[in-house]
Amino acid sequence: MSDPKARLRHDDILAAGLDDWRKVLNRLKARFRTGDFATGLTLVDRIGAAAEEAGHHPDVTLTYPEVVVTLSSHDVGGITSRDLDLARRISELAAELGAVADVSGLTEIEPALDTASAERLGDFYAALLGAQAGPGGVVDPSGQVPGVWFQTPDGDGGAPLPERDHEQRWHLDVWVPHDEAERRLQAVLDAGGRLVSDADAPAFWVVEDADGNRSCICTPLERG
Repeated sequence: MSDPKARLRHDDILAAGLDDWRKVLNRLKARFRTGDFATGLTLVDRIGAAAEEAGHHPDVTLTYPEVVVTLSSHDVGGITSRDLDLARRISELAAELGAVADVSGLTEIEPALDTASAERLGDFYAALLGAQAGPGGVVDPSGQVPGVWFQTPDGDGGAPLPERDHEQRWHLDVWVPHDEAERRLQAVLDAGGRLVSDADAPAFWVVEDADGNRSCICTPLERG
């Protein structure tokens, strides 16, 4: 973990003991309840100063009651010790201001299109979303829209959804922390959803709404 360019596994991140943070999709994420805009603005200012000092910069979202911070090392496409170090410092800054960390409900949405024509369609969706096409999907560097990825029918883009009795080209991959998935699944079931498959749990569960439209609840567990 001393190499700042080495991508960390989920077990490495858990071992770091960052109680305020969770790995969601391929990023480290935290939410701090500030209670008012002024405290949030102060926290953002201090995070900015810490980031400049570290030479490593998070994505920060400020709203009236909270600040959401997301960390990743874009140069290696994952989470590194640089992210862990800055996460610790941000938690210290939040605690100094009385901002309370809340990991419940942390989520990343990744729309997925089932298609065998990823190369042909990539430029279209990049143009539509004001994003950039890349291998296997579309990414918005500004973070305004979620990334889109293309899942091929034979599963090359990831594990295919189980067979269904109606055509569905789009589905949502809803990424949650490793310790949030079962609560999220239960909430879906309580809201009238149905569990289609847990064969790949705890990596993901396939669920569907009352009309049969399917989505996946995904975690970083058992993904190599």
